[in-house]
Amino acid sequence: MMQIFSSRVSFLPSFVEKSRQIALLRGVVATFDATLAVRPENTGVGRIICASVCCDTSIRAGEQDRAHPAYTPCPDSVRAHSVASRAAVRQYAGHGGDWREIRKDNSMTSQFTRPAWLDTAVFYEIYPQSFCDSNGDGIGDIPGITGKLDYIASLGCNALWINPCYDSPFKDAGYDVRDYRKVAPRYGTNDDLVELFHQAHARGIHVLLDLVPGHTSEEHAWFKESQRAQRNEYSDRYIWTNSAFEGYTMPFIGGESERNATYILNFFKCQPALNYGFAKRDRPWQMSPDSPAAKATRDAMVDIMRFWLALGCDGFRVDMANSLVKNDGDDKPETIKAWQEMLGTIKAEFPQAAFVSEWGVPAQALEAGFDMDFYLDWRFDGKPNGYNLLARNTDNALDTAGDRSYFSASGGGSVQEFLSQYIPQYQAIRGKGYFCFITCNHDTPRLAPRLTTREQQVAFGMFLTMPGVPFIYYGDEIGMRYRDLPTKEGGYARTGSRTPMQWDTSNNMGFSAGDPQSLYLPVDPDPQAPNVAEQEQRPDSMLAWVRSLLSLRADHPALRAKAPMTVLAQPAQGRSFAYSRIAEDGSERLVIAMNPGLESETITVPVQGNTAENPDTLLCLGRVSAHGDTVELGPQSFAVVRV
Repeated sequence: MMQIFSSRVSFLPSFVEKSRQIALLRGVVATFDATLAVRPENTGVGRIICASVCCDTSIRAGEQDRAHPAYTPCPDSVRAHSVASRAAVRQYAGHGGDWREIRKDNSMTSQFTRPAWLDTAVFYEIYPQSFCDSNGDGIGDIPGITGKLDYIASLGCNALWINPCYDSPFKDAGYDVRDYRKVAPRYGTNDDLVELFHQAHARGIHVLLDLVPGHTSEEHAWFKESQRAQRNEYSDRYIWTNSAFEGYTMPFIGGESERNATYILNFFKCQPALNYGFAKRDRPWQMSPDSPAAKATRDAMVDIMRFWLALGCDGFRVDMANSLVKNDGDDKPETIKAWQEMLGTIKAEFPQAAFVSEWGVPAQALEAGFDMDFYLDWRFDGKPNGYNLLARNTDNALDTAGDRSYFSASGGGSVQEFLSQYIPQYQAIRGKGYFCFITCNHDTPRLAPRLTTREQQVAFGMFLTMPGVPFIYYGDEIGMRYRDLPTKEGGYARTGSRTPMQWDTSNNMGFSAGDPQSLYLPVDPDPQAPNVAEQEQRPDSMLAWVRSLLSLRADHPALRAKAPMTVLAQPAQGRSFAYSRIAEDGSERLVIAMNPGLESETITVPVQGNTAENPDTLLCLGRVSAHGDTVELGPQSFAVVRV
């Protein structure tokens, strides 16, 4: 009989519980630091100059080819602030709360070279089973993605992140890998994926796959061998206790293997944890991170990365990257060392390969060797992290009335609380890599319908003009809506963000020619559901706005991922937010200003120079006007101005 010895593998249908479980399974301590208050005074330099601006989503003409050359591979916790981030907080406080006084002593370069192409990258995340079905079986596939590459390029995206497409029993939507080296038959073949790499590169698009290094499916060949009673090469590939009746403080399963032991889980019952060792050992069966078994696991993961990079993959997004070594503590020293070894090995062979971590503590992730870390959406017991404060500050993904998000026109407050968490982390990693904003992802509720189109447009204005490499989740560019749906493949509350892409008004909204009953998930039945074809006809659509923002980002070096940011205005009483971005070579300074609220607001942006006679408004939403260093922002407005 199967024994489940931990209630932690239960799953309540809420994003709150999803966040809580990930935290528990990673050994996270959720202690969001709400004590740091950002000073209300405006800081920085620069000003918005325009006589009287009242415009919509238009942008200056002047399109040019911005495609990257096709990349050819080399031939052969969470605490709100990490140790480094807390140091930046102390540094901030020690300078009287003025970010300008933080000296540039955080610019120490990493031991790893970052791929140059990331500085101008904009990623598009694709959930493969829901993007485009090319053969009418109701499930999206790799040829379907290939057929939509021109659309992706038309957005201004030049990089892809594809969620797991490996062979799997799909008890966790592909995050339970059965064979790392084989494309799941429902998505196509390895040859189809190699062709996708080729076609993407021909369009200047890089492709990241999703690496799941912490666990496999219980159906993986490694696990089938590991669970045998007789010792073999894979006996120590997973974490086993010494008895079928011995448990541990982590989730574990007993009664399902030949060997007299229980095995540790990483998430669901079907996902046994791979053995990277224990930093702190309190049982005889726990191995050191320096053990031959842990080293063999690291080597196996490097071989998997090498396999796909050699076929044309450009890198990996890494699932639960900070959870490899168990009992590792908040600072993750042994997990960092494990990644330094693995990424050091693979980057020596493929120096232009890129790696982005699901970690959420950028100082740790970049020290480990990752090029990018996500600003993830976390909410524990109703307490939001910085990203959650921006766009999802509610316990219910569909609750408009109770939403206190910054981008909620009626419910939000000052941007200061977000900045108190973001700025220390940004300062701690400045010049070392990228802290990246997402519009959403496969684990996060979409912004719509909770946020209106106008609220989403202001939010995208910020997400796509901040430092770091932005990631757009498929369908967000048209405002696809989160829906309350029954669970599918372990999605639970996440299922509502994984529905089929809405291309047009034809059968199944253009996602599939198959029978509607055969679809992976049902399409949005609302007659007003957004779709690409309709929005391409409207200059005021969400799609047009996203394209305008990405065109602007591509055209201006001050909006590149590495270009520094300075906060200019963040009133304690009010909704406005303004910041500058400056090209690394100093050739260009842009000011970005927004007001997500329903009332007009006036802010002061310190003047530098005299450009009043030559205003250069690059992009504007709503009413924005400036006189000297005083800027008036109309309701739900956003502007980018060159100063």
